[in-house]
Amino acid sequence: MKQLKGIRILLVDDESNILQFLEIGLQNEGFEVQTAQDGMSAITLMKQFQPHVVILDVMMPGMDGFEVCRMLKKTENVAVIMLTARDEVDDRVKGLNLGADDYMVKPFSFEELLARIYARIRNQFPNLFGKVVVGPFQIDDRRKEIQFENRVLELSHTEYELLKFLVLNHGLVLSKTMILDKVWGYDFGGEENIVEVYIRSLRDKLNDKNHQIIRTLRRSGYRVDLS
Repeated sequence: MKQLKGIRILLVDDESNILQFLEIGLQNEGFEVQTAQDGMSAITLMKQFQPHVVILDVMMPGMDGFEVCRMLKKTENVAVIMLTARDEVDDRVKGLNLGADDYMVKPFSFEELLARIYARIRNQFPNLFGKVVVGPFQIDDRRKEIQFENRVLELSHTEYELLKFLVLNHGLVLSKTMILDKVWGYDFGGEENIVEVYIRSLRDKLNDKNHQIIRTLRRSGYRVDLS
């Protein structure tokens, strides 16, 4: 697939059968894939291969997935999807707090993993796709431009980043805190109400008077619905 050319994925798991299964499947989808069976090998390959996405098992001998995630996120711009055989809330929270972008519990379907990979790439490396079409939206990250129903929206830089974040995560409930972290940055010292101001502006530009596109979920945040 032409649009996937150059997208690199590093698989890290000490179970060779899982590595082989995922490697073949992802290569068939058009990704460039390399594998590692332990944490130290993953760190070494990271420098050489420079993947866009790392699929990272939690339970490995020696350096576990949590430590690998912490080291990768400290220095690299990479999307990390963590895998675990245990559906433990504490594990998921720990991984996400260390910077993991997503979490999946074994066993999982290849189709779901593929969907999550695409979501991470759209979020962190949208330029790899050029223009991304999501429902009535078309996002061109190279031109910093968003079209809605074939109409180019007049957006400020912050409005562009906010609408892109909302659209690429459509269907998910996004809290004000999460939006501030991702759009304004972790060191933003302003009030959460700034999100409401920008949401109101986006609704005006989308002619979303009834909040059918950008929905408000009381005490939870916002969700973009495209259906």
